[in-house]
Amino acid sequence: MAAPSTEQVRNIVLVGQDGAGKTSLAEAMLHIAGKTTRLGTTHDGKSNLDYDPEEIKRQFTISSAIAPIPWKNFKVNILDTSGADDFLGDTIAAMEACEMAMFVIDAVAGPQINTIKLWQEAERERLCRAIFINHIDREHADFDAALATLVKQYGQRVGAVTIPMGVDKDFKGVIDIIRMKARYHVGSDEKVEDIPAEYADAAQFARDKLCDLVAEADDELMMKYLDGDALTQEELESLLGAAIAQEIFIPVFVGSTLVEQGIAGLLDDIVTYFPAPDAHGPLPTVDGGEVHIDESGEPAFFVFKTVSDAFVGRLSFVKVLSGVLESGVELINASTKKKERLAHIYLMCGKETEDVKSARAGDIVVIPKLTDAHTNDSFSASGSIQIAPLPFPRPLYPVAIEAANTKDEDKLGDFLAKYAEIDPCVTLHRDEQTHQTILTTLGEGAVNLILSRMKDRNGIEAKLLEVKVPYRETIRKVAQAQGRHKKQTGGAGQFGDCWVRLEPNPGGGYEFLDEVVGGRIPKGLIPAVDKGIRDAMVEGFLTDDPFVDVKAAVYDGSYHPVDSNEMAFKQAGRLAFRNACEKADTYLLEPYANLEVTVTEEYAGTIMGDFSTRRGRVLGSGSDDLGRTIIKARVPYKEVVTYARDLRSMTRGIGFYTLEIEGYEEVPGDVSKKLVAEYQARREG
Repeated sequence: MAAPSTEQVRNIVLVGQDGAGKTSLAEAMLHIAGKTTRLGTTHDGKSNLDYDPEEIKRQFTISSAIAPIPWKNFKVNILDTSGADDFLGDTIAAMEACEMAMFVIDAVAGPQINTIKLWQEAERERLCRAIFINHIDREHADFDAALATLVKQYGQRVGAVTIPMGVDKDFKGVIDIIRMKARYHVGSDEKVEDIPAEYADAAQFARDKLCDLVAEADDELMMKYLDGDALTQEELESLLGAAIAQEIFIPVFVGSTLVEQGIAGLLDDIVTYFPAPDAHGPLPTVDGGEVHIDESGEPAFFVFKTVSDAFVGRLSFVKVLSGVLESGVELINASTKKKERLAHIYLMCGKETEDVKSARAGDIVVIPKLTDAHTNDSFSASGSIQIAPLPFPRPLYPVAIEAANTKDEDKLGDFLAKYAEIDPCVTLHRDEQTHQTILTTLGEGAVNLILSRMKDRNGIEAKLLEVKVPYRETIRKVAQAQGRHKKQTGGAGQFGDCWVRLEPNPGGGYEFLDEVVGGRIPKGLIPAVDKGIRDAMVEGFLTDDPFVDVKAAVYDGSYHPVDSNEMAFKQAGRLAFRNACEKADTYLLEPYANLEVTVTEEYAGTIMGDFSTRRGRVLGSGSDDLGRTIIKARVPYKEVVTYARDLRSMTRGIGFYTLEIEGYEEVPGDVSKKLVAEYQARREG
């Protein structure tokens, strides 16, 4: 396939609920276009696009895949995406790389939760949209009901450009409302005929509705239409592209991917009416500027996805921003200022690659073996173009992970570090207080995928543990105590004696004061007392959690001219601190999280009530531009560690939230007693 001009490229991302038929639509397009010799299907593991072993095992899309389809001198880049919450980041990245989002809706189930969420994301990104109602040949399919639901859900911009000839087992093809023709496939051949008389009225009704909707795209033609003059065929077709690009009109297609009805007409309309890359809005840059898709500009591209292939190595999925990319060219990474040479440029269809010599602005291609390229990086000849980072969802589902076998500890760390480097929705860090490695993702599904790939590809087995909450200890009262360390051996002994006063120091951290007068403790040994106190604070008193916000003063003591040394006074400082803690009313602090939860109104009461069961308090509520309820709350972090899973369950997947850990507050008495008892049991064990 030769490098197409910008005007000959169409970038379409398929989005919607898992099971609606996104992958089967892409497979049907590939087959109708002659790119594949058979119709790939997910359920039998023979999909061209869901080729990963994990996708075959689970029978749904996990990672977005590209299907470049040649159609009537155009190149249609179809990006097939996951409809699962746990892999939403990959879907959002694919949406950002395209100008058009095709929502695939099941004719029986209608638009479900994730479809609604992704529609809102498309609204935010100002993507042009279209809808494909799939599975119209299924039992209980009802096109009129499905279309009515879409209009109710998404407004009066929605209108049919194809309608079915029959539904359920009687489905035999579609009526093209734009061209007013009946279209259906017999074997590999498409038949285009006059509309059967029985569908004439329905077709004319849909045609009139279509004209009503697209007339708004041109003021002059709209006035003519309002005056009672019908739109000509030429006028209608000239308005369609503008109406779609301006988001005035959202076309609805219908068909069945399994019997490949309605697919050829869909491809015709994609290349005829859907916007080219340079007809859509510009991409924002990190400095607040904009980059327009421009074939005449300097060579530049943006990395929207990175994968690691077992055979090829690192693959960078890129959107060409401007100019012409050619193999052998050197471009500069705007983030690192390093040059990278493009040894190859690939067209990728599923896992199959095809080496091409060039790619023009607006196209989507894959570049292998860029040594220092990551998702969100921008490359250009000048190094000055840097696209704003993609709006990936923040991972909020943490698990503690460790190798099942000690011998795999290093391999586990290496695998997870590389995985987190490639996937922006995965983070990895080591909590030095709890001594746990914390893996954070978008949900349980993402964690299970990582564990499965780690075992299958690298033979590493890992186990998940409950995430430990980093508690703190502090004091409520002023207290003082002596620390006396005396040890006599055969030779020189050890002697250290100090008096220490502890005071609460809210928000001030740790402070150490030297109040010794008269040389009761030599100046050179005072720092040892400080170090001993610091060591004791790390160990904790009630539990093994560290102390915070304590002011300690050493004010008296004694020493031996021969046996006193730093080691002895360090131990004395430690003893003095622990002895003072017995009288200072020590108590536990726990981290608190500020949450902002967005849900539809029907779930608001459930969420507020749930916070009270988690020892939280609601700080307020409001609404956003889409009429959703936003609830702000402050909750102990321990109670919301698994909130990503819990919220999904409470709201059937429609709710989402942000979380920031901010500050510590006192642990209630009953909870504190339980934590202390658990700590003592661990020590005794």
